Amino acid sequence: MSFQTDERFKQAIDKFDALNAQDTNLVGDVPKELHDALAMTRWLEALYPDAGEVPHLAARCQHLCRWERPRSEYPEGRTAYLQWRSDLKKMHAEKSASVLKSVGYTTDVIDAVVAVNLKQGLKSNADVQMIEDALCLVFLENQFEGYIGKWEDDKIVRILQKTWGKMSEVGHGAALRLPLSDKALSLVQQALA
Repeated sequence: MSFQTDERFKQAIDKFDALNAQDTNLVGDVPKELHDALAMTRWLEALYPDAGEVPHLAARCQHLCRWERPRSEYPEGRTAYLQWRSDLKKMHAEKSASVLKSVGYTTDVIDAVVAVNLKQGLKSNADVQMIEDALCLVFLENQFEGYIGKWEDDKIVRILQKTWGKMSEVGHGAALRLPLSDKALSLVQQALA
C-alpha cells in the first residue's frame, strides 16, 4: 500500500501515537490509548487487508486523547453517558483534524477521517464500518471479560447485543473466533440467542 510509505501518513501516525502515548492509564506497561490504537490497526489489517488510507488514519486516532475527558466528569445515568460519548467523538474529530492539517492533508481526507471519528454512515460508509468492526473487536478482546462479575449478566448481554448489531458479517466471524472464557462464551451465546 503506497500511502503507508508516504511521509505525510507516517508523520500523522507518529503524531497520533505520540499523543496517545501521554495516557497515564496503562495496559501492562503501554499507555492504554496507544495500546488500543495499535490493536485497532492490527484488527483493521487482519479483517480488511486492502483498507485504504482513511481507515488506517482513523484506526490510530479513533479515541485520540480519550483520557482528557473522563466519564467521571459527567453525572451518572444514561443521558449523561450518551452526552459524554457524543462529546468524546467531537473531541477526537477535532484533535484528529488538527493533526492531519498540521502534516498537510487535504480537506477531503480530513473530512473523511472526521466522518469516521463521528461514526457518520455506520452500515453505509465502508470506512466507518471497518473501524466499527475493529472497535468492537478491541472491546471484546481486551475489555469485555473485565466486566464479568462486575456487572449483572443481563446488562452484559444487552451490551453484547448492541455491540453485535454494530458489526458486519466480517466482524461477526472474527468475534466468534476469539478465545473467550467459558463464562464469556456463555454470555455471547445468550446475547445471540
